Amino acid sequence: MELMTIGEVASRSGVAVSALRFYEAEGLVDCERTPGGARRFPRSVLRRLSFIRAAQNVGLSLPEIREALATLPEGRTPTARDWARLSEGWRARLDEQIAALVQLRDGLTACIGCGCLSLSRCRLSNAGDAAAAYGPGARWLSPALRRVPPTSNSGRARA
Repeated sequence: MELMTIGEVASRSGVAVSALRFYEAEGLVDCERTPGGARRFPRSVLRRLSFIRAAQNVGLSLPEIREALATLPEGRTPTARDWARLSEGWRARLDEQIAALVQLRDGLTACIGCGCLSLSRCRLSNAGDAAAAYGPGARWLSPALRRVPPTSNSGRARA
């Protein structure tokens, strides 16, 4: 089996070396170590990284991605059949996000389109901070747009 250096994997995948190290530490990818401690990755890691990136683009957190990858036999790269099975469960999530973004886009266009730029007449206005009674965050936004990313290091590993 041909092994690739971390630099080769980064160059080929477009994933930063720091993200590769983080993914390894998080158990999302595996590598071998040379006697000197250098990382060596199997070429199949490229498919796994593509899976991670696609799942992140859907909006999955790293713990959710780890959970999805854990359904595969140990060390196996996701196949087209695996992707179809796992991504089917994400379709509703994407549909919810798309609907929320369309709603946001249409609301913003209507507000800007009227020319008044007045918060007192805007459909998205929160006069007197009335939404505070419903909890933290932007309460008038769709829940799909209010998702808070995990506070772990996952943000810096998004490549």
